[in-house]
Amino acid sequence: MLDLAVRERTRGLLGSVRAYIGLTKPRIVLLLLVTTVPAMVLAEEGWPSPWLVLATLAGGALAAGGANALNCYFDRDIDSLMLRTRGRPIPTGMVEPERALAFGLALGALGVLVMQAFVGTLAALLTVAAYGFYVLVYTLTLKRTTPLNIVIGGAAGAMPPVIGWAAVRGEVEAAALVLFGIIFFWTPVHFWALSLNYSRDYQRAGVPMLPVVKGEAETRRQILLHGLATVGLSVALPWVSGAGTFYLAVASLLGLALVGQALHLCLRPSVRGAAAMFHWSNMYLALLFAALAVDVLAF
Repeated sequence: MLDLAVRERTRGLLGSVRAYIGLTKPRIVLLLLVTTVPAMVLAEEGWPSPWLVLATLAGGALAAGGANALNCYFDRDIDSLMLRTRGRPIPTGMVEPERALAFGLALGALGVLVMQAFVGTLAALLTVAAYGFYVLVYTLTLKRTTPLNIVIGGAAGAMPPVIGWAAVRGEVEAAALVLFGIIFFWTPVHFWALSLNYSRDYQRAGVPMLPVVKGEAETRRQILLHGLATVGLSVALPWVSGAGTFYLAVASLLGLALVGQALHLCLRPSVRGAAAMFHWSNMYLALLFAALAVDVLAF
């Protein structure tokens, strides 16, 4: 009987831990971190101090996770209405809203403190800016008021390479801004592809995502246009940084694939095509930044 009670308590504790981790949206955090390290490698023109990398990743992960937890807190009403999000920790009752709010604030504060103590003042200020922009501008202002929500709000998700660059060099230079621009234009490609298959969800929740406001055909056209902008910036990076031929070759091939997928979605729209666009956009960004790191370290 005692063993059974211990097992039940352990299961309950593990469930709570999983729920709080779920509030941070770890997949999104991981993708943000994937863009941070190559930016640091490019800024250093080699491998930076492992401690600096670790501190930057830790601070960034804490702050991003905190911002995502606050997003879950403020969006708990619409999350419960959408099939895609109703399984999140707050709608399911796994985490009380007030605890999620405190958790998000604490993680954000801890992330900024780590940045200030172990990375630098500029990186800490940029982290505060990204955290505040995501919560105050995107979540509380743009998301429910304009179809440009994910375009403007994407600036927060584009900050990690800028923060990584500032961590190494103590300033923000042209290459960091190009990396910012790549993710800024990539973000609508990624989320609009997802929203094509969840437009009824967004309509039910009253969120003016582009497919709801402008229709699916215009959304597909905008995916293509933003994809072209993403690729254009990606191949421009070597002209303002130490990225070389290997990176440029990979960026060109990946860009052709991204634009080709977007064009196929425009010409032959389908649920499967939108899902493929969404998943490929994830792979595109990860491979692009991996190629950047490999180029600097190996060539």
